[in-house]
Amino acid sequence: MAVKEEAHLRFHLAAAVAACIAGWAVGLSRWEWVVLVLAAGAVITLELVNTAIERVVDLATDKFHPLAKAAKDIAAAAVLVASGFAVVIAVLLFWPHLR
Repeated sequence: MAVKEEAHLRFHLAAAVAACIAGWAVGLSRWEWVVLVLAAGAVITLELVNTAIERVVDLATDKFHPLAKAAKDIAAAAVLVASGFAVVIAVLLFWPHLR
C-alpha cells in the first residue's frame, strides 16, 4: 500500500536499486555491499516509519495542531537526515572505484 501511495518511498526504492546496479557495475566488495544495503535499508525503513506516523496523526485529528505538525515534521526530518548520510556513504563507497 505504501509503495502505491507514497512518491517519496518510490523515489528511495528507485535510488536503492540504482545504487545496487552501480555497486554491481564497479564491483563492490562484500563489506561495501553490507554498508550499502544497511544505508539503503535505513532510509527505506525510516520512510515507512514516517508514513506510519503521518497516517496515525491524520487518524488522531483532522484539525491543525502544532504537536501534530511537529510529529510529522520530525519524522520527515529523520528520513532527510538518513538520506543525507546515505549519500555520504555512497560517495565514500563509490569514490575509490571511480578514480
